[in-house]
Amino acid sequence: MNELIERLVKEAGLTPEQAQKAIETIAGYVKEKFPMLGGAVNNIFKK
Repeated sequence: MNELIERLVKEAGLTPEQAQKAIETIAGYVKEKFPMLGGAVNNIFKK
């Protein structure tokens, strides 16, 4: 997940904290809308 945070910082101009929150928000949204993907989302966005 650090690679994704670094990419968001570099390409989107976010702070590391903003990037972390964005990832958490997106992961939560995907798990809410597609509960059957919860495990996969957790694996993709694990620290």
